[in-house]
Amino acid sequence: MVPDDAQYTREHEWLRETADGTIVFGITDYAQDALGDIVFIDLPSVGSSITAHSPCGEVESTKSVSDLYAPVSGEIVSVNAALSDAPETVNSDPYGEGWMVEVRPSAPPTDLLGAAEYRGLIGEG
Repeated sequence: MVPDDAQYTREHEWLRETADGTIVFGITDYAQDALGDIVFIDLPSVGSSITAHSPCGEVESTKSVSDLYAPVSGEIVSVNAALSDAPETVNSDPYGEGWMVEVRPSAPPTDLLGAAEYRGLIGEG
């Protein structure tokens, strides 16, 4: 499942721009499926800065621990605190309730893939 209304990174993050110009992101359905059952998520702190294409958190599953990569540079304005108590939400709804971070970008995101390009990357269609 690769929604057409999002953009994607080669590190398997999705992102959407909100009406006020912030960017919300999380991991893709492909990534959560590869990880398996997610049991813990470590997200950056509100107010902290992140750098595009650099690790900004971790996603731990029953199989492994993987870095969460920032798709854009900027300041964290919100994190999905509900994932602390229910990290499995990322497995069941990665593009909705399983969002992870909202950031106010300091520069436009670069090197993003559209839905069709991302489908090609992961071998769907």
